[in-house]
Amino acid sequence: MDSPAESPAGTTDSAEPGGDQRGAGGERAERAAESAAAAGAASGAAAPDIATPGSAPGSLAASESVTTAAPADAGPPLTLTPERHGMFGVRGSGDTSGYGLLQRAAVQPKPAERPYGGYFDEVADALVAAMAARSIDASTLELTTVANGEITFYLRPENLQAVLWAVRDEPALRFEMLSSLSGVDYGPLHGDPDPQPVPRSLHVVYELLSMTYRRRIRLEVAVAESEPYVPSAVPVYPTADWHERETYDMYGIVFTGHPALTRILMPDDWEGHPQRKSYPLGGIPVEYKGAEIPPPDERRVYS
Repeated sequence: MDSPAESPAGTTDSAEPGGDQRGAGGERAERAAESAAAAGAASGAAAPDIATPGSAPGSLAASESVTTAAPADAGPPLTLTPERHGMFGVRGSGDTSGYGLLQRAAVQPKPAERPYGGYFDEVADALVAAMAARSIDASTLELTTVANGEITFYLRPENLQAVLWAVRDEPALRFEMLSSLSGVDYGPLHGDPDPQPVPRSLHVVYELLSMTYRRRIRLEVAVAESEPYVPSAVPVYPTADWHERETYDMYGIVFTGHPALTRILMPDDWEGHPQRKSYPLGGIPVEYKGAEIPPPDERRVYS
């Protein structure tokens, strides 16, 4: 078990099956978030238009109050999602469920403010020191966020592989295990009549575990849909092989240096990447008379 000093509030420390793994800190954060939401509703205060990763779009949890404005030299902020209206981006469909009135604000990650809490400061300092020792450009680290008891380092893709070698091999870091690699598309939805472009909408997320120190961090890189190229993590973490193939198959992100980057779920001759937001939703064929339920953006309007 980690010592209290090693465990940020809200992190998962218990491995007992069926146990409450939120921890007292997580419960306090949830209660504080509910109280803050109720107070905001009572006072009529406007919700912030920026949210950190892990929060619901358009909201800012109380546990994320450590965030602050980006420093002047940090460059333009990363935009995760554009402002969206309605379910699936569909408007004017005659929907009577009320989902067509949904409005979700644009989401942007906000830089965290020191101290991060728990072991996060130690890891952040060790990462910066390792990058300097290995002559990795300091601008590779774009942003650091802390939300919901988790720390995320946003990186530029050019030096990603060098950073992966550092976090794996440096004695102060020792993140020996890549537990997950996945893709995300934060671009506008297919069929949105008023799409708002996102400069770097395709993200790759790396969940790393240190078995030496029992710590977890997240690395994330963002690339444009027009240049979806990210260095492969396979030379550093061989288990990334099939993870990268699935991410390529579903999102079209090309991992340069991968030993055999081919589709893993869809047929080799499949056109497009099904989990991109720009991919058509498709219809559902039924078992009689050749009928088909059309996708939401093609259904008839009753008004």
